[in-house]
Amino acid sequence: MLELRPNCECCDKDLPPDSSEAMICTFECTFCTDCVADVLGGVCPNCGGELVRRPVRPAAKLAKYPASTKRVLKAEGCMPIKAT
Repeated sequence: MLELRPNCECCDKDLPPDSSEAMICTFECTFCTDCVADVLGGVCPNCGGELVRRPVRPAAKLAKYPASTKRVLKAEGCMPIKAT
């Protein structure tokens, strides 16, 4: 089950469970759409994987399966992916 992390790892923007602005990779690294488009070029800076829109958990399921409250933030921020 997805953790539904509460923030962007780059800029710390809040990303509530129902946010359409949350993007994730297969390891659930979580970023906002602005950082993905403007800084990361659609690539996870942690694993190099594709970043895709995080699905929204139905509100009725959040009570039984709550979103994570643990914030993950890259202390150094996110650096743009360099083209090779």
